[in-house]
Amino acid sequence: MERPRSVHHHIIPYFCLVSSSMLFWCTFFLVLLFTTTTHALVKLPENTTVPAVIVFGDSIVDAGNNDDMITEARCDYAPYGIDFDGGVATGRFSNGKVPGDIVEELGIKPSIPAYRDPNLKPEDLLTGVTFASGGAGYVPLTTKLAGGIPLPQQLKYFEQYIAKLKAMVGEERTQFIIKNSLFVVICGSNDIANDFFALPPVQLHYTVASFTALMADNARSFAQTLYGYGARRILVFGAPPIGCVPSQRTVAGGPTRDCVARFNDASKLFNSKLSANIDALSTTLQDPTIIYIDIYSPLLDLILSPQQYGFKVGDKGCCGTGLIEVTALCNNYTAAVCPIRSDYVFWDSFHPTEKAYRIIVAKLFDKYFDRFF
Repeated sequence: MERPRSVHHHIIPYFCLVSSSMLFWCTFFLVLLFTTTTHALVKLPENTTVPAVIVFGDSIVDAGNNDDMITEARCDYAPYGIDFDGGVATGRFSNGKVPGDIVEELGIKPSIPAYRDPNLKPEDLLTGVTFASGGAGYVPLTTKLAGGIPLPQQLKYFEQYIAKLKAMVGEERTQFIIKNSLFVVICGSNDIANDFFALPPVQLHYTVASFTALMADNARSFAQTLYGYGARRILVFGAPPIGCVPSQRTVAGGPTRDCVARFNDASKLFNSKLSANIDALSTTLQDPTIIYIDIYSPLLDLILSPQQYGFKVGDKGCCGTGLIEVTALCNNYTAAVCPIRSDYVFWDSFHPTEKAYRIIVAKLFDKYFDRFF
């Protein structure tokens, strides 16, 4: 991968909204701007275009869609966002950028905004948004418990998005954007941690095998639905080593806070089923660009060998004690923030730091880049 010297950001002119006659030319200008003057850190193959990145899922890739909702799964307050642009708490569940934002690697734009952001500009739609919501899961009960936006509702917002694109740039250009954009789906952690293992009644109704099969089947259906909308570059991420996340180690890892084997085993079982489902879907549709992405291995490597990547702490979060603080418990009143965020793999007790995300995304580009495009 080639890495140029700098990344340039641009201010989008508001004259785009003045008249319909100017809208076409403004749109052309915007597309040209983003594809020619924003320097990518990852060099795309010749004649390859990625006009937008469109994201679905849970808190790992939420950028503020829950900010106006009555839910514990929101973080639009300090110290969240302490290292984001301007130190603003946008609703991202980290100290800075989240994986969806690291589209700057592709030279598209500095970050991916939340679709439900009241300050979202029409031109933001051209280069992608995130529909993801903290607390979401593949199993409907998971999202209901957390008060997040269910995946079916995320798809309804996506339908709105398509309609808005068509109104802006027409049917043909909209189809081009959908077909060539990168679709990212990151979900599943909440199903395992906050649904199956947190609720004894669920374990009475399901075994680990049947529950992870339900998750994987719903994930396949979601990817197939995206394909039906015209999406072709679809990346479906597996579950992380949830048993090694700080909060889970605190709750179920015993006095020494070990990684919780049964949680990790559930993640691995889900991942094996998801990988098989996505491979089968890709074969059925005869489209090799519907891809399962392994997030388990690169994150586990950071957690177990933090020093290898320039970290000092892999078993606790930076916020508060690092043992249990997440969302409301990670706040400026009762939880101090570690002085050097870059020493930590995790920001709070559930979500990694921006530095960790960047390392993981770089690993994924190295592993899957040729299959992406």
